Amino acid sequence: MTGADDVVAVTQLILRERQARDRGRWDRLRACYAPDATVRLSWFRGSGEEFAARSREMAGRGDVARHRLAPPVVDLDGTRAVVEVPAAIEVRTALDGIDVDLTSYARLLYRAELRARRWQIRSLDPVYERDVIVPVLPGATLAIHPNVLIGFRSSYQFLAYVLQGRGYPVANDLYGDDCPGKAAELYESLYAWLTRKGS
Repeated sequence: MTGADDVVAVTQLILRERQARDRGRWDRLRACYAPDATVRLSWFRGSGEEFAARSREMAGRGDVARHRLAPPVVDLDGTRAVVEVPAAIEVRTALDGIDVDLTSYARLLYRAELRARRWQIRSLDPVYERDVIVPVLPGATLAIHPNVLIGFRSSYQFLAYVLQGRGYPVANDLYGDDCPGKAAELYESLYAWLTRKGS
């Protein structure tokens, strides 16, 4: 492969991972991840294999999301790659009998590695930016008292509110633009790994 071929292969790996997640192709989702991969996001942290299994359980409960992706940016160094993908995570659900659309904006950050002539994902960490929630029916009133949002991080407050209401505990220490220092540390660790200066 040339460097350009590797960029294409890594891009397709990331796009197929998100497509598999959205379309319920669980075996394909699992195959995108290396055996020692780690996934850390709003409702889950664990291995890639566990992520695929838990995603399948989540979908079985009727809790689904769709991911609208901007073009990935791939930084490549030999057999390692770091990928950033701007994303809008869309969820349709109901709150107090009112159908709502929740959109969470994030940057999905991946590490990928070429092993046995195949690119695989080593890690996935979103950096949450902001989120919005609106009624599906124009003119409907959605009443969320500000007090119920106390304790939720501003970069993913509505996402956390909705997920916890559905029975999915959400960590309060995720990467987000409201904690820029932590997000900067994540970027530094990713690029240190890319250039073999970090583990």
